[in-house]
Amino acid sequence: MLPIGHRKLTVPNLSQFVHHHLLWFLISAYAIAAVLPPAGLGIRTLSFGDIRIFGTTIHVSLVLLLLGTLMFNAGLGVQISHLKSIVQKTGVLAAGLAANLLIPIGYIFCVNLLLLLWHNPEEAQHILVGLALVAAMPIAGSSTAWAQNSNGNLALSLGLVLFSTVFSPIITPLAFYVFGEMASREYETVLHNLADYGSGAFLGFWVVLPSLLGLSIRFTVPERQLAAAMPHIKLINSLVLLILNYSNASVSLPQAIAQPDVDFLVLTLVITAGLCITGFAAAYWLSCLFKTDLPDRVSLMYGLGMNNNGTGLVLASLVLASFPRIMVPIILYNLVQHLVAGSVHEVTDRNAAVQKPGGQ
Repeated sequence: MLPIGHRKLTVPNLSQFVHHHLLWFLISAYAIAAVLPPAGLGIRTLSFGDIRIFGTTIHVSLVLLLLGTLMFNAGLGVQISHLKSIVQKTGVLAAGLAANLLIPIGYIFCVNLLLLLWHNPEEAQHILVGLALVAAMPIAGSSTAWAQNSNGNLALSLGLVLFSTVFSPIITPLAFYVFGEMASREYETVLHNLADYGSGAFLGFWVVLPSLLGLSIRFTVPERQLAAAMPHIKLINSLVLLILNYSNASVSLPQAIAQPDVDFLVLTLVITAGLCITGFAAAYWLSCLFKTDLPDRVSLMYGLGMNNNGTGLVLASLVLASFPRIMVPIILYNLVQHLVAGSVHEVTDRNAAVQKPGGQ
């Protein structure tokens, strides 16, 4: 078998390799989307029609099936033993969920006031709607992996992801309406359309339901069987994530390369990085307020700083295909959040090494 470094090419080794280098694979997927978008655009056009469930029409496409797969695997990866200890963290958990909604709203409100000074009002609105899509999404499932790698409180991390996902059919449309009040008349309508599309039907069927199905299988299937299958599941999850990001980036990045708008890209990068860093900083402040230990602080930081941008990109590609620039803030945030998460991991890892006996 072919080696990866000094290891044989097995599914567990390949899964671990992709997981540890996911950020570089993600950057590569964006680069391919920028220069070779046809396959990504083709993935977006594959549709399997509509189905009606309880009087509601649900659109079925390859992109949505891939999104459902991501959420199903996220539910399947939850450790039941960790869920049982969530009840001991209800105060911090509730505060974290509230901050995950309120802090981005405050940040985007301030940014929107500053964007009134920007020379291109259309670009300002694109940034606002893109940030709204980031802020309105549930907490990213990948935050649990970062928390685990940094010796965080996995129960708290899982609770933040699980409850933000379960409540997303209520919270996400509400957030879109709040952000709509900050936008111009045209983009207020755009955000209201997002609220209508991303309501209980979309988020309930493609985000919450697959997550709960994965969780129910976790309850019923013996742990030994799941442990054997988990490397395959993690590899599939990574590949699906990369395909989704490649497909969605194929809509906006080629145009950004063909007609580069440097000031727009720089401004968007600064603002999205600011939102991400604000989330991490707010979590640090919240942990100080509750006087939590280091594991809780780490989990809060990853939870409040990382959002499920895969869902945001899918929603944008379905509803806002005629506004490709709106996807740029989502794509940049997806990259920035992993870079910031990696920096937090390095700092916590270094501090942990120093605190160990003989670590100095």
